[in-house]
Amino acid sequence: MACPLEQALAVMVSTFHKYSGKEGDKYKLSKAELKELLTKELPVFGSKQMDEAEFKRLVNDLDHNKDSEVDFKEYACFLACVAMGFNEFFKDGPAKQPRKK
Repeated sequence: MACPLEQALAVMVSTFHKYSGKEGDKYKLSKAELKELLTKELPVFGSKQMDEAEFKRLVNDLDHNKDSEVDFKEYACFLACVAMGFNEFFKDGPAKQPRKK
């Protein structure tokens, strides 16, 4: 049986490929594919939370090679940044606050 971190990596990869290639290159996410992935798999970044201008800014920031698509490396960098943000948020969470007497 795979360890939790191995399972997490497998989910990261399989989620990318679940959405990539529905239109065009099967190894890249188009803007529409990325929007669908975010809406369904990471709703905190989905279309209900982000207007079109913010989404365009996100795509521009993710698309390092400026080919108007997000490849796996760009997607993995995005998830790493999200994970770092979650780490910052949770590191000073309830466990680190002083106990009530």
